[in-house]
Amino acid sequence: MRKPGALVAAVAALLIGSTLQAQPVARFAEVTYQAAGESAPANPGTFRNPILPGFHPDPSIVRSGDDFYLVTSTFAWFPGMPVFHSRDLVNWRLVGHAIDRPGQVDFKDLGITRGIFAPAITVHDGRFYIFTTCVDCGGNFFVSADKAEGPWSDPVWLDFEGIDPSLFVDDDGRAWVVNNGAPVGEPRYDGHRALWIQQIDLAAGKMVGSRKVLVDGGVNPADKPIWAEGPHIYKVGDWYYLMAAEGGTAENHSETIYRSRKVDGPYEPGPRNPILTQRNMAPGRPDRVEATGHADLVRLDDGTWWGVFLATRPFAGQSTLLGRETWLLPVRWVDGWPVFLEPGDPVPFTSARPNLPLFEGTDWTSWSDRFSGPLSPEWLRMRSPRSDRWFELGGNGLELTARGEAAGGKGQPSFLGRRLRHPAATYTTRLTFSPERDGDFAGLLALIDQEHFLAFGIEQADGSRALTIRKRSGADQSERGELASSTPLSDNGEIELQLAFDRGLADLAWRPVGSAEWRPVAKGVDVEYLSSIHAGLFTGVLVGPYAGSAAAADQGADSTFNRYWRIISSRSGVAGPLTPWAWGGRWSAACAASGAKTKCSNQARQPSRWVSGRSRIAERAWTKATKGPPRVTSLYQ
Repeated sequence: MRKPGALVAAVAALLIGSTLQAQPVARFAEVTYQAAGESAPANPGTFRNPILPGFHPDPSIVRSGDDFYLVTSTFAWFPGMPVFHSRDLVNWRLVGHAIDRPGQVDFKDLGITRGIFAPAITVHDGRFYIFTTCVDCGGNFFVSADKAEGPWSDPVWLDFEGIDPSLFVDDDGRAWVVNNGAPVGEPRYDGHRALWIQQIDLAAGKMVGSRKVLVDGGVNPADKPIWAEGPHIYKVGDWYYLMAAEGGTAENHSETIYRSRKVDGPYEPGPRNPILTQRNMAPGRPDRVEATGHADLVRLDDGTWWGVFLATRPFAGQSTLLGRETWLLPVRWVDGWPVFLEPGDPVPFTSARPNLPLFEGTDWTSWSDRFSGPLSPEWLRMRSPRSDRWFELGGNGLELTARGEAAGGKGQPSFLGRRLRHPAATYTTRLTFSPERDGDFAGLLALIDQEHFLAFGIEQADGSRALTIRKRSGADQSERGELASSTPLSDNGEIELQLAFDRGLADLAWRPVGSAEWRPVAKGVDVEYLSSIHAGLFTGVLVGPYAGSAAAADQGADSTFNRYWRIISSRSGVAGPLTPWAWGGRWSAACAASGAKTKCSNQARQPSRWVSGRSRIAERAWTKATKGPPRVTSLYQ
């Protein structure tokens, strides 16, 4: 009998060879972005909001000397928790990510709106800390670094319930964590939360002492305030100020303030709460800003205070493709309390600049990437990195392997996306792609989560090349998207694709490389379904190169199953065909022999729906048969 080690190597060779053979490669020579209708303020003494346009929610800021650093939420996108640097609070540069390597956290199988929530950045004794929550993937943790640019440590996991942790270190050196958690006892209403505090030993990475409630519900408990969250504590003079959001993530979002003589309370609410909101304002007002809240404060040497916060720019109702963005406003102190805006004051798009030297930041309105060097950290992937390499950079630009991971699934499709940062903007790419079988696709993908996306590109259908548009607007639709349009494409050479957004509409066009005139494929396409209101109000649209294959989805996982089947059959004594659709009792018998009895019957009834599940059950059978784990996990993860 062949030894297990040799058997593993032989099976791995079979798997790798056959699975990768039938996966065509798409080449993207260049991707460009150009915003429309955006201009810098005419007065050099002013700045324009938002300071971080596009999907940048839950901002947190810290000052270290003359430098400012800011982080935002990224949910299940990788790399996660972008770290921005500025010296004037207005212009910013991306200098790194706190989650930037495999093994720190695992976003595998998560929906895009899960993962990293509300990071809070702090500096203490020359070391930077970011406290945050990985929702459905581990809970609360912190990472630390000697420099904000990184490298950041592996997570230090913390044992307490809730989300949105923030660190405060008092003058006596004691460190505290304040966060959103469940109230004591049964919640009195939907959205009833509390703000808690507990001491932490930073050196040991352990919580100490008991937790204590600071705020139960919100400013006025009789009004049943919802979702007290995103708390921060600041010490100003002899007072401790607790600032937090409440009211939910949409039009009723707001920022509130409390203060106490002791860090652990009791805290009293301020006399003019909320100190920032756009609720109860006319829905038809010009330059409408909504959902303001989740703020953080910073003090300058001249004694002025500034606050960053999230807000949205809807084009209708609460609909925006941009998601929640990061804004900046001065904060006034009135009778010992901070105030962003007076009740009824709209958030201005233009404000006077802070009294700081001009810093050269990043022009977010235009960029071009030919992929000739290392991958820009602006490009994000869905979920955690995989060990199989599905993209390459080099002299040919970006090469994406058309794999069976669909944009609507919970794996990691061959997709690299960058944030849509403006209400009107155009993405353009140069693409070479030769599909090999029906379902092979490559082009541009605009996605806000796995249930809402638009794909535009080259696809083979009925043996011929076509320009297709696929849309997904709900979980009940195909993970590849429903076919919305198909136009025959006789040109076999390199082409250009253009995807232009204007609030809730999109124009799609193409042209052969070298041609000056764009050829419309579809105009005025309704893309309101890509709005953040349909994705939990958490994320914003990302757009970029995408490649996929319906054939690879079946053949890749099934070939993995088939090869495991050979091992299972030989070790269990159950002979049978290698075709999953002909399992019958033979698969059930082999599966039962592996010890996975419960899922055997479920999977046998729905073979076409449980491809990846079959592979995992086969893995367990393999492990039982060979007394060791398989060595080819990257092929079915």
